[in-house]
Amino acid sequence: MTITIDCRMINSSGGISVYLRGILPSMLRSPNDFLLLGNPAQLEIYKHNANVSIIECDVKPFSLREQFAFPQKILEKINLSTLYYTPFFNIPKGIIIPVYTTIHDIIFKDMPGLTSKIGLAVRMWFYRKAYKKSLVIFTVSSFSKSRIEYHLGIKKPVIVTYNAVQPFFLSYRKNSHNVQKTETIVFIGNIKKHKGLDCLLEAFLSAKKEGLPHKLLLIGAKENLRSSDGFILRKIESIKNNDIIYSGFIPDDELLKRLSEAALLVQPSLYEGFGMPPLEALVLGTRVIISDIPVFREIYDGFPVIFFRPGDAEDLKNKMIEALCTKNQITKKRTSKKAASKENVYPVLPDELLNKYTFEKTARRILDEMQ
Repeated sequence: MTITIDCRMINSSGGISVYLRGILPSMLRSPNDFLLLGNPAQLEIYKHNANVSIIECDVKPFSLREQFAFPQKILEKINLSTLYYTPFFNIPKGIIIPVYTTIHDIIFKDMPGLTSKIGLAVRMWFYRKAYKKSLVIFTVSSFSKSRIEYHLGIKKPVIVTYNAVQPFFLSYRKNSHNVQKTETIVFIGNIKKHKGLDCLLEAFLSAKKEGLPHKLLLIGAKENLRSSDGFILRKIESIKNNDIIYSGFIPDDELLKRLSEAALLVQPSLYEGFGMPPLEALVLGTRVIISDIPVFREIYDGFPVIFFRPGDAEDLKNKMIEALCTKNQITKKRTSKKAASKENVYPVLPDELLNKYTFEKTARRILDEMQ
């Protein structure tokens, strides 16, 4: 079997890139041949696999060229494959072989304020085309499955293939044994309104007035913002407070360091398809507070996280103070060097957490369905 995989978004920011880079190594170890579609420089690490060929393609996903003038020579190569897999809901026009698609969420329909009416109409056209064209649809949570079926229908099989922790997080955890926690609260994500950042800012400023000594570090991209999203950015920039640091996007090595040293990660999202940062924080031994939304209940219930009422800044403030003050009180009681050294040891994670969410399992589920 020969599988063409659309890898044009492999270096994009966000969950699509993480998901694709996560499943590729396991997929390529299978006894199949693969055509990887994308930028050869970005796919350099895969070209040495004996079962891999690379198709150079610079056509942008979701572009007019992709939908109405996709290069014929590339289509001819793709259509010689057994099937085509895309990790997002864009499918080039002219593909005549079976298509398998991962739709991570359907947020633009559930939260239409994220885009204009025209933007929503265009995105729904892409969603519906992907649904119609795909033999099978994969998604990253049962919550997302329910929303896809609600908006697009129940005629096509929608199969849950969970997101997972990137291997370099596990390697960092294994090889780093001297992590010193700092008085830092971390938020990871873009600053669009569904991430709930305005609630976190209000809660943090209120907690500071009650004596919370911590700083707030905001990590995430700010590209392609609409005016409504820009309001949050302007709010951040208007706060004359050295305790709020907006780093923007940072590379993986710095992210690992900042997240492992943080006292707390707060993810106040109003909507997610899966929600990766809390899982990554848990792996790195950082405490987690998350909003009590359905997808977070599905993914994290039973694991060592703290839930707060979505959009409730007062509840979030109280949960942050409770979590951080409890930690400080415990730390102050440890006066011996032996006890203090335990602060550097990563906590033991439940086996279920590490075993439930793995890209190897996700890749195997996708390949099994393709067979």
